[in-house]
Amino acid sequence: MKSTDPNLTATNPNSDVKLPKTHTLKRLLKLTLPHMKRVAIAAVCVLLVNGAMLIKPYILKIVIDDFLTKNITQNGFYSITVMGILYFLVVLLSGFFSIFQVNLINRAGQEIMRTLRGKVFKTIQLLPLWYLDKTSSGRLITRATNDVEALSEMYTDILINLFKDVFMIIGIIYTMVVINLELALISFCVVPLIFIIVFFLKNKIKRNFKKVKSLIGRINGFMAENISGMKIVQIFHGEKEKKKEFQELNNEYFKATLFQVRMNSILKPVTEIIQSLAVAILIWFSMSKISNNTLQIGVLYVFTTYIKQFFSPISDLAENYTTIQSALVSADRIFELLDQQEYLEDLDLGIAMDHIEGNIEFKNVWFSYNDNEWVLKDVSFTLSKGQTAAFVGETGAGKTTIISIVSGFYKIQKGEILIDGININDIKKRDLRRNISVVLQDVFMFSGTIKENVALNDDIDDATVEKALETSYSKEFVSSFSNGMYEPVMERGSTLSAGQRQLLSFARAIAHNPSIIVLDEATANIDTQTEVLIQKAIENVVKNRTTLIIAHRLSTIRNADVIIVLKYGKIIEMGNHDTLMAAAGYYNQMITEGEKPA
Repeated sequence: MKSTDPNLTATNPNSDVKLPKTHTLKRLLKLTLPHMKRVAIAAVCVLLVNGAMLIKPYILKIVIDDFLTKNITQNGFYSITVMGILYFLVVLLSGFFSIFQVNLINRAGQEIMRTLRGKVFKTIQLLPLWYLDKTSSGRLITRATNDVEALSEMYTDILINLFKDVFMIIGIIYTMVVINLELALISFCVVPLIFIIVFFLKNKIKRNFKKVKSLIGRINGFMAENISGMKIVQIFHGEKEKKKEFQELNNEYFKATLFQVRMNSILKPVTEIIQSLAVAILIWFSMSKISNNTLQIGVLYVFTTYIKQFFSPISDLAENYTTIQSALVSADRIFELLDQQEYLEDLDLGIAMDHIEGNIEFKNVWFSYNDNEWVLKDVSFTLSKGQTAAFVGETGAGKTTIISIVSGFYKIQKGEILIDGININDIKKRDLRRNISVVLQDVFMFSGTIKENVALNDDIDDATVEKALETSYSKEFVSSFSNGMYEPVMERGSTLSAGQRQLLSFARAIAHNPSIIVLDEATANIDTQTEVLIQKAIENVVKNRTTLIIAHRLSTIRNADVIIVLKYGKIIEMGNHDTLMAAAGYYNQMITEGEKPA
């Protein structure tokens, strides 16, 4: 049977298949709509700066042709002195408006980036686990950091300059045509060469940028993975092999970026050579006209200046072309992530259940992570409020999967899971997870304080945390710290022992006052003394709560109300410890042969 579950048929986030999306540039421009007032004022400032740049050469043209060449009598305001003052005022105003527009556009750009980072992080938070299982952390980190930074550069540096350059080119063309059409056409005869070169390089640059972005994601993922697993690398002397893997990635990235450097090194010098060619052609053409007095020297000066001003924005466009391509590729990658809306979890969709009693029923449940590879096969059992169920079986039997689907992290393909008689898919996920606490074998601790790691949200006050620490038998070692529950916790809790982290995970579970508590190998990695404390903590926390236990140690499960024995995804035995021992089945065999329930 082929499953149609969205967990299985959704687009693989690591594939090259692109989801349908609107034009990237249009979407980028839409992000500026809330900031259009600033952008509009910045655009006006840019036009004023451009106007100043066009006026300055014309003032000098008047000085050369009227006062230096023709020796026209200076009269009142029409004098070199006034022209000098006017030139200075134009420069002064140009500088003021330039500073003003830079601050405006950078403020707008940074606010857009702040909003975009927030959207990326929120999307990552709401991505279902099946998506995160198939996506490397490096890819997601790159979206939120490198890709957003590339867009930031485009918004704050490139877009307003693009606007400025385009209008500068239009203004120069208009002014040159008005002054002398023939010289304008001579000046622009080399422009097609630039467009041919840029068009030729465009696709190569874009393809290479996609490769660079992909490699950055792989490097980020590799670094994050190796930093987290450095202890294992060092214990098993894997430094040489990991270094070799990194060098291969690093060399590949080096080659890709070197290609980008070559492209950058070509574009700007080429435009400068073409600019010089245009000036040379203009001077050659103009010399005979100046000789026979059909062209003024000031006009030639203003045209050579305008040519430099004309090619300067073209040169900037050529130089920034790779940056624009980088930003567009980054935008594609960011929007690809943001376009996963149909797969995002809606935590507030469904039936509100402020309090869950804790009755759980599995009715003929089938589940698969991948098509037709069933992890659970026709699983059925019922737990009443306050009961404790222990799941045992070989590795891969489906124990942890049951925990994951009870928490609503994955949807089943067939059958039904009922919580207090309501289908789990119909319950608001926020309410479902608020009523379930999980204690894992590998305890994850965040950078922060002990209190922040126990509470995890602002709804839990200090008194509740204190009570949870006491109930979980964590208070004694927490009190030994100079800052008590405000003691700093390093990344992943590296400064705490395994036992301390485990006790704090119990405190975390207790502080959230769940109706259902899940212990997933919660006593697997602790010493005997800590286990005694945890057994006491378990006794405190399971009172009047439905408890699901996966454990290796017999001491953790023998007092469970029901023990569910799994093999190859099926329930093969079910009952309490005495009943299963008397049945002399698989469970009895594991115990009598000295095997620990796995």
